[in-house]
Amino acid sequence: MRAGFAICGALVLTSCHVIEFRGQDVRETSAVSVYMAALGSLCNGQAYAGELVSRDQVDAGFREQLIVMGPATCSDGEVRIPLSVGEDRSRTWVVTRTKAGVRLKHDHRHRDGRADQLTQYGGDSSGDGDAIRQIFPVDAPTRALFTREGIAVSNQNTWAIEIRPEEGFIYEMWRPDRHFKIEFDLSEPVAAPPLPWGMEPVE
Repeated sequence: MRAGFAICGALVLTSCHVIEFRGQDVRETSAVSVYMAALGSLCNGQAYAGELVSRDQVDAGFREQLIVMGPATCSDGEVRIPLSVGEDRSRTWVVTRTKAGVRLKHDHRHRDGRADQLTQYGGDSSGDGDAIRQIFPVDAPTRALFTREGIAVSNQNTWAIEIRPEEGFIYEMWRPDRHFKIEFDLSEPVAAPPLPWGMEPVE
């Protein structure tokens, strides 16, 4: 079910927007509310092409594949954004409104829909954050997961998602000696890929 988000005014900290919450329009001005409303605008049935703009050699394979995000889906306080890289539809970004701010998790699935061992990692934003860009330092459960899976180097990860409706979307991850960044053009939709793994019927 698509959430009823609408932005009013410029997308800045002092702008307002209306959230449809249990059938009522609620006017809010917090950065988190504006940010979540902006993400909610992606729940429009459209998909968008992306480009890897970071230069780490380990990500060379991404430059050889078609990168597409969406179509996003919204539910109460949550936006799910599938990411397709070529034929790989294993990844979905899950952004959730929390009492303290915003949470980012990465849902990774196998082709048959089973959860990958390395899934549900991410972190929480710090406070209200920014209306356009939220930053997510790695959380304690994620550090435990990375350590258990033998990739403790990732315990220093920080992620960010930036959204400018109808203009651009940025997903980014960094740590010492590591940088990953994809930019998406929201001004021109592309053909939507099949459903992400875990959502499509299993044959």
